[in-house]
Amino acid sequence: MLIFTIQHNICCGLQLSINQIEPTLKSSLKLILSVLGVVLLFTSCSRKKDTFLNRNFHALGTKYNVLYNGNLALEQGKASINDAFTENFWELLPVERMQVTDEIILPGQSKNQDFERAEEKAIKAVQVHGMNIQGKERNPQIDEAYLLLGKARYYDQRFIPALEAFNYILFKYPASDKINTAKVWREKTNIRLENNELAIKNLKRLIEQEELNQQDLADATSILAQAYVNIKAKDSALAQLKIAEANTKNKNEIARYNYIQGQLYNEFGHRDSANIAFDKIIELHRKIPRAYYINAHLEKIRNFDYAQGDKVTQLEYLTDLEEDRENRPFLDKIYREIAEFHLTNEKDSLAEVYYNKSLRKNQGDKYLNALNYTTLGDMSFDNAKYKNAGAYYDSTMTNLKLNSRPYRLIKKKRDNLEDVIYYEDIAQRNDSILNLVSLSEEDRLAVFSDFVKDLKRKATEAREKEEAAKRQNSGLVTSDKVKSSTQLTARANPKGKTQKSDFYFYNQTTVSFGKNEFVKIWGDRKLQENWRLSDKRTSSESDSTEELTAGASEDELYDPQFYMAKIPSDQKVIDSLIKDRNFAYYQLGIIYKEKFKEYDLSKDKFKKLLDNNPEERLVLPSKYNLYKIYTLLNDNTQAEIYKSDIITNHADSRYAEILRNPASALASDENSPESLYEKSFENFENQEYAKVIEDCEKHIYQFEGDPMVPKFEILKASAKGRLYGFEQYKNALNYIALTYPNSPEGKRAEQLIQTAVPALSRKDWYKDDDATNFNVIYQFQNNSEEDIDAFMERLNKKVEKNTYFDLSTSKDVYNEDITFVVVHGLKSIGGAAGFAEIISDKEDKDPIVRSFFAISSPNYAIIQRHKNLEAYLESQ
Repeated sequence: MLIFTIQHNICCGLQLSINQIEPTLKSSLKLILSVLGVVLLFTSCSRKKDTFLNRNFHALGTKYNVLYNGNLALEQGKASINDAFTENFWELLPVERMQVTDEIILPGQSKNQDFERAEEKAIKAVQVHGMNIQGKERNPQIDEAYLLLGKARYYDQRFIPALEAFNYILFKYPASDKINTAKVWREKTNIRLENNELAIKNLKRLIEQEELNQQDLADATSILAQAYVNIKAKDSALAQLKIAEANTKNKNEIARYNYIQGQLYNEFGHRDSANIAFDKIIELHRKIPRAYYINAHLEKIRNFDYAQGDKVTQLEYLTDLEEDRENRPFLDKIYREIAEFHLTNEKDSLAEVYYNKSLRKNQGDKYLNALNYTTLGDMSFDNAKYKNAGAYYDSTMTNLKLNSRPYRLIKKKRDNLEDVIYYEDIAQRNDSILNLVSLSEEDRLAVFSDFVKDLKRKATEAREKEEAAKRQNSGLVTSDKVKSSTQLTARANPKGKTQKSDFYFYNQTTVSFGKNEFVKIWGDRKLQENWRLSDKRTSSESDSTEELTAGASEDELYDPQFYMAKIPSDQKVIDSLIKDRNFAYYQLGIIYKEKFKEYDLSKDKFKKLLDNNPEERLVLPSKYNLYKIYTLLNDNTQAEIYKSDIITNHADSRYAEILRNPASALASDENSPESLYEKSFENFENQEYAKVIEDCEKHIYQFEGDPMVPKFEILKASAKGRLYGFEQYKNALNYIALTYPNSPEGKRAEQLIQTAVPALSRKDWYKDDDATNFNVIYQFQNNSEEDIDAFMERLNKKVEKNTYFDLSTSKDVYNEDITFVVVHGLKSIGGAAGFAEIISDKEDKDPIVRSFFAISSPNYAIIQRHKNLEAYLESQ
C-alpha cells in the first residue's frame, strides 16, 4: 500500500509538471513516466532485492492479505471444534478445550477444511512473499506465517508436522518478537505427543529466563499445569494454574482454570478451598458460558457438609437452581443433586422421584444416565428387590463404555443377580400355580371371575383411550393447527405450487394414522428412557397375565372356565412343580446367605422350604444352613435347636460329625464334596471312566443342592464322552446347560455346545497325505487275561532303541471292552506300518508279533471321539 501511494504521488507531481510543458513534449514525458512506473512496480515485487520498498511491499501483502485470511480460517476452525467438543464435567477438565481422536490422517489429508485453508495461506505467504536473501529472511512477517502453519497443523491434530513448524521458527528466527509464543506452542505440541518431562523442563526454563508478557505467561503456566497433571504431580499443577488464572484476561480461561483448581482441591479433600475457586466462577455469571456457572454451583452442592451444614438453606439453594428458567438445559444434573440430597437424608421415595426426573430430562449425558441407573439399582438391591436391581444394572451397562472398568464392575454385580432372579421367578410362579391347585372349585371360580373382570376393565380403558386418540387425530384440527400446517407446506413448497408435500409430518392424515398404530401396538406410553420397557410389559404381573391369556380366542378371553382348565391336575406335573419350587427355595437360601449376606432373607427361604415337606436330600443341608445363619445372627437358642436336631436325627451324616467336632474342617473331611470330587478326578486321569461315571451319579444324588453338583456333572459328561463317544458327550452337555444354566459349569457347557461341539462332530476321514503325525495301534480286549502293562514294557524297549524319531507310547481306553496301546510320533502311514513290521521281525531276540493297524493322528482322534473303529478299518 505504501509503495502504491509513493508511486501515485510521484505520478501526480509529474503530471502537474507536464501540464506546464509544451503540448509537443507531453506525449514523450507520459511514455517515459509510464515506463518508470512499470519498472518501479516490478522492482518492488522482487524477492531477491533487500530494499525498503521490497521489504515493505511483501510485508504488507503478507500481513493484510495472506495471513489475515489464514488467521480468519484458523479462528473459524477453532470455533467449529469448540462447538463439536462436549465437555465432561464429571472428570478433571483438560486445560485446553480440544478433543484428540485416534483417527489416522493420511499425508495430504485434513480433518477440517478451515485448518487446511489456514495451512495453505501460511505456505503461500512463505512461497510468494518470503525474502530469503543470503540465508537471512528479510520479510518480518514470515515468522508469523510459520506460527500460523504450526497452529493450523496443531488444531488439525498433526502434531509432528506442527512441531517441525515451531522448531523452524526457533531455529531460523531467534530474534523474532514471536519467539516466546513459538516456544509455548512447541511445548503444547510436545505434551500432545506425551513428551511431558521434556515440556516441563523447557517451560520451566522459559518462565525463569524470559520476560514473558501476561498472556504468554498464562499460556505457559497453564500448559505446564497440564503436563504436571499428566505425570500425576497434581499439587504442582495447582500452583501453575493459579499463576495462569491471575495473568490471563480471557474470562473463559479464568473460569476454566478456576474450575480445574476446584476439582483438584476436591481430590485433595480441601473442600473450603475448592468452594472458593467455584465462587470465583459463579461471580462471573453471564460473562462466561452457562455450563461453567451451573457446574460450579453443582460442585459446591456436592461439597455440602451434611453433618454440620444447614440442610434447610441447602434445600432452598437447590430449589432456586431448579426453578431458574435459565437453568432448564441443566435440569438433568440439578435433579440428580436434589435426589442425592434426599437420599442422604434417608428420604428414599423422594430421591427415587428425582432420579427418574433426571433420567427423563437427560440431554444425552450417558455418564449421568449410568450414575442414575446405578444408584436406583443399588437402592433396589438394598431393599432386596433384586429383579428391579438387575433391570437397572442392565440399563447402566448400555450407558457405559464396553469393557471399561465401571462397565466390568456393574457387569459383575449384574451377573451375581442372575441366579437370584432366575430362582425367584421359579419360586413365585410355582407358588402361584400350587396355590391355585390347593383351592376348591368355588374359590378357583371366584379368583378367575375377578381376573376376567379386571381384564374387561383394562380392555374398556384401552378402547376409550384409543377412541379419544382417534377423535383427537381424525382431522378435527383447530385453525391454529391448520395455519401452522399451511406455513410448513409453504416452506416446503416456496414456489406456491399446489401439489401435496410428501414429507410425513406435513400430512395430518398420515400422522394421525401413525399415532393410532402406535397406541394400538404399544398403548399409551410416556415419553421417557427405555419407553419400550417402561410400561406394564415389564412387570411380573403382566408377564403372568400374558402367559395366562396366550392362545385365547375372543370368547375364551373372558371365560373363567378357560383359565380354570389350565390348572394342572396330573399328580406327576404337580410333583414336578413342588420339586422345582423347593429346589428354587434351597438355591435362594444359599445365594442370599453366601453371596449377599442377607441372613434374614436366607433364613426365611430355608424355613419355607422345610415347611413344604421337601425331598430328604434337601432337609439336612437346609437345617445345617439354618444353624449357621442363627449363629451369625447371634441367636444361640435357635442355633442350638438345629444343632441338636442334626446330631439326634442325622447322627451318621458329615454335618453331624462337624457339629460334634468343630475342629474338623469341611474341606479336609474325607466325605466332603470337594474331597470326593478330587478322588473322582484322579480316577478320570487314570482313565477309569466307568468308575468315574458311577461315582459321580452317586455324589450328584447325595449332594443335590450343593454348589459342587454341577462340577460332578461336567466331570461325568467328560467321562461319558471318553467311554461312549461324541453323542453321549453332547447330550450330557445339553443336560448341564439346561439344568444348571446360571452356574459357571452350565455357562461353560453352553459355550462348548456353541463352539466346540460343531467342530467335534466331524466324522469324515482326513487324507493321510495331509497329516504329519501317525500312530501304530495294538488292540486288546479288557476281559482277556493278557497283561497290557507287560506288553507296553516290551514295546518301550523297542521304542527306546529307535534314534530316528521322537517316539512315545500310551495306553488309551477305547470303550468298555477295548483298550489301545499306541505308538506316537511316526511321520508317514508307510513309516508307521514299517516300524511295526521291523519290531515284529522274528530274527529279533524279542520280536513283538501282534496284529496292528496304522492311522494318522487326526483320524485316530475321530475314532476315539465317535467310536467308529470298524468303519475306519473297512475304509482301508
